[in-house]
Amino acid sequence: MNELLSQLGDQMNYWQWGSLAILLVILEIFFPVAFFLWLGIAAAITSLITLILPEMHWAIQLVIFSIFSIVSVWLGRTWFKRNPIETDQPFLNQSNQEFIGKVYRVEQAIKNGSGRIKVGDSSWKATGENAEIDDKVRVISVGATVLTVERVE
Repeated sequence: MNELLSQLGDQMNYWQWGSLAILLVILEIFFPVAFFLWLGIAAAITSLITLILPEMHWAIQLVIFSIFSIVSVWLGRTWFKRNPIETDQPFLNQSNQEFIGKVYRVEQAIKNGSGRIKVGDSSWKATGENAEIDDKVRVISVGATVLTVERVE
């Protein structure tokens, strides 16, 4: 085991860290999870440090990579929280959210807090205050398959 670790220490150099950085960025392109990019940045920084200090032991390189990985992931997430990506499709993969605030007609009377409303060509289960057929209701929240509504006068 010590021989394997000794060989690993002799083999870790800047171009291997650089290759890992490139591989991680390529993974980010194919699997866009906003995670591999930050690890790729950490590998690139480790590559530069290893270029400057080529005799550094592999264990220290691994610690440096780990520290820069944590820092870059944290900085990336913090930056994206403060600067969300603007999109013309804010409800992509959350299409039910677009119902909030819109007014629809009651299809099946809402009694005892439960009924159905007509949304486009479909019918949705609705919960909320009692309402008669053809009354107007506004969607105030969306569950997985249930719309919470309030009556509109």
